[in-house]
This record gives sequence, C-alpha cells and structure tokens, in this order.
Amino acid sequence: MNATEVNLRNEVRRLAEEAFHHKLISGYGDGPDASEYQIVFQGKPRHLPLEHARSFLTALLLENQINS
Repeated sequence: MNATEVNLRNEVRRLAEEAFHHKLISGYGDGPDASEYQIVFQGKPRHLPLEHARSFLTALLLENQINS
C-alpha cells in the first residue's frame, strides 16, 4: 500500500469515526481487500472502494449537518 492509499484510508477511518459518533452508521472497519473499507449502514455491511467510502461518508455527514 502506497502513501496515498494510507492517507486515504486514514481519512476514511476518521470520517467513519465521526459518522459513527453521530449515529449515522452502525459500524465500520477495514474490508477484506486492502483497497476497500466496510461501512455498516442501515444494518447492511457494505464493502466500498476507499474513494467511494470517502464520498459516501462525506455526503452522509454533510446531509446530517444540513438537516440539523
């Protein structure tokens, strides 16, 4: 895993922790593949590529801020 992937994974982990703290997701963690991240959303685990996980979590957090 190169430095860019490590930075992306760290960013996704931080976003997931924030989303979990706000009860927007019910779980998160490393996926079975190094280029994936698992997010449990609405009771369903989703294995997303890191870029998609970042986009998904960013949109979820933004929507939560708008609706708050």
